[in-house]
Amino acid sequence: MTAEPSSFFTRRIIVVTGKGGTGKTTVSATLGLAAAHHGLSTLLVEVGAFEQLPRLITGRAEEPVGYRGRLLQPGIQAIRIEPFAALAEYLGLQIGSRRLVAQALRNRSLRQLLRGAPGWRELITLGKIWQLEQMEGPNGNPLYDLIIVDAPATGHGLTFLDIPHVARSAVQSGPLARNARRVEELIRDPKRTQILPVSLAEELPAQETGELVQRLRHDLGLVPDQVIVNAVAPPLPCPDPAELEQSLRRLPGDLPLTQLPQPESLADAVAHTSARHRLNQAYLIEIAERTGLPLVVLPLLDHGVNGPVELEALRPALIESGQGPGIVPPREPAS
Repeated sequence: MTAEPSSFFTRRIIVVTGKGGTGKTTVSATLGLAAAHHGLSTLLVEVGAFEQLPRLITGRAEEPVGYRGRLLQPGIQAIRIEPFAALAEYLGLQIGSRRLVAQALRNRSLRQLLRGAPGWRELITLGKIWQLEQMEGPNGNPLYDLIIVDAPATGHGLTFLDIPHVARSAVQSGPLARNARRVEELIRDPKRTQILPVSLAEELPAQETGELVQRLRHDLGLVPDQVIVNAVAPPLPCPDPAELEQSLRRLPGDLPLTQLPQPESLADAVAHTSARHRLNQAYLIEIAERTGLPLVVLPLLDHGVNGPVELEALRPALIESGQGPGIVPPREPAS
């Protein structure tokens, strides 16, 4: 069993989550470029305090896209959902006076009170995503074919996804209950929304990804299709790295190699690269066992990911997964 390359583009929303530092934003940006490449009108949504997606997509420093959003390139729009702006918009629609709401939300005491109140930021952010999913273009079709959400890291991400259910359970009637129900239906509808965990083939991310998938399944009733494992070291392009390492160590240490490192340094590099590849492969197996899901493997890039050139290098591995660096087949999740 393998993950179908087209599965990313069969839903309206992809929520990208995972442990911080695993490359969620890189995966979100790569998916955005790939979707635009397939002719889809795509909206990239950031919910954090800082914008990162515009620079990755364009490769240059950008003016903030903010809550109003901006077209980054043909087919790719970006927006950062700021909770207070989303709250002002929502209350303005409910009350019928955006001016009155904006004036109230400028009050410092009220803003401090709201900053300490749990849950509303997640709910209002998801409510905005629901509104964006409902928007239509001039022809009556959806304004965006695909919405990609660069969601909060694992712990906060679970709260982010579960808060509509919590709010609906707490409030049984009225506009808040109706809106929470709509958002919960969107998040829990597997035909409309895909939850996409991102991991690294390392000890702590592997463990946390297994826990994330189990909690998504058992606590939230959400079932991811696959896991993206980012920055996996490729094998050395030689039949026997151990033999190459030993051959290098047998060479004299003072060879005139001009610009090349000395044999001992080359041998150390071979040993390090081989060890990292073996370690990554072991954790790929662990992630597959912990989650029971197919793994889409993205290669480690020598110079990191800084813009569209690197995103384009990752796109075939992410989208054309059957021809990329490899899919690890699913196994039964560990008990």
